[in-house]
Amino acid sequence: MKKILTLAILLVACIAYGCKKEASLTVLKTASFADGSSLSASATSVVLAKNNDTTSVVTFSWPAVKYTIKASVTYTLQIDVPADTVGANAWANAKKITVGNDVLSKSYLGRDLNTLAADMGIAPGTEGTLVVRVQSYQDQYAYSAPIVIKVTPYQPKATYPLLYIPGNYQGWSPGTAPTAAALKPKIYEGYVYMPAADNYYFKFTSAQDWDHINYGDAGNGTITTDGLAGGLVSPGPGYVQVSINLNNNTWSAVPTTWSILGDASPGGWSTDTQLAYDPAKQVWSVTCDMKKDGSFKFRANNNWVIDFGVNADGNLAYADNPVFGYDGSVQNITVPSDGNYTITLDLHDPSNYNYKLKKN
Repeated sequence: MKKILTLAILLVACIAYGCKKEASLTVLKTASFADGSSLSASATSVVLAKNNDTTSVVTFSWPAVKYTIKASVTYTLQIDVPADTVGANAWANAKKITVGNDVLSKSYLGRDLNTLAADMGIAPGTEGTLVVRVQSYQDQYAYSAPIVIKVTPYQPKATYPLLYIPGNYQGWSPGTAPTAAALKPKIYEGYVYMPAADNYYFKFTSAQDWDHINYGDAGNGTITTDGLAGGLVSPGPGYVQVSINLNNNTWSAVPTTWSILGDASPGGWSTDTQLAYDPAKQVWSVTCDMKKDGSFKFRANNNWVIDFGVNADGNLAYADNPVFGYDGSVQNITVPSDGNYTITLDLHDPSNYNYKLKKN
């Protein structure tokens, strides 16, 4: 009876004052990468060049970090130079690239890694060292152990705004005019087709209209930005190389025909094999028998004043050019095997001069 009375008193007390269950203590577990050094790279040394601009050159990978709460984890790649990864301000200057939620890898194209290396102060043609780690975050941060990658960037080709070449040959319309491109600062060049007409006047404009800068004739082979000045004039019709040098305010116009010459071609090194121009396709071409054990170049006007070979990347490049000068690194062109070929030279886009060899 006494026991029942005691229980009754306790029940009344609970009702009156409330009985609370003692809360359990929640302990936040520290998140970490599995072994502290789980970041890996598909390459530890990368030499960059124009020909791997659009190719994946390195991929960084890491395992997932497990947090107490089941939710998305954000991963960020941190990239720095060795000197900035030690001391009180370690990693403070790192480039931070947010990869995304639950994403466990990051690949770099050659051009993107080249830009990154330049931003980190690595000079073109010089091998430099980058230190990389990955950061994870949910309710706390975790870091992988860093890894080192060697990178040799290259100097990308500078790009400059185009100029436009309206003229009598196309109705003085800047909006539909061919373009001139700069291979060197402020030195522009391009090709325009001027069929026989009453005159061969043209100008250069900085935009596809007449509301911006246009360059006209100042006399004696020089230009002026006076919009009321007369047009520049080609010596005659045909496929004309036009140029303008904004460093010394000069211009030129040279009608051209094109041929191939070399011991891979029918005429050897003594007789040019002429190409024919197709105005509809805007290309020069010839079909002829070619030899593997030899080489050739494209040249204008049967002379070694304007001529093309190929550069180290195999792309069409000027060997001789009065506008840009001589480039001794440009090599002759070869064919893969003996046979009959259709050879095409395309100069209508000054940003992308190119050629094709099609075996028939």
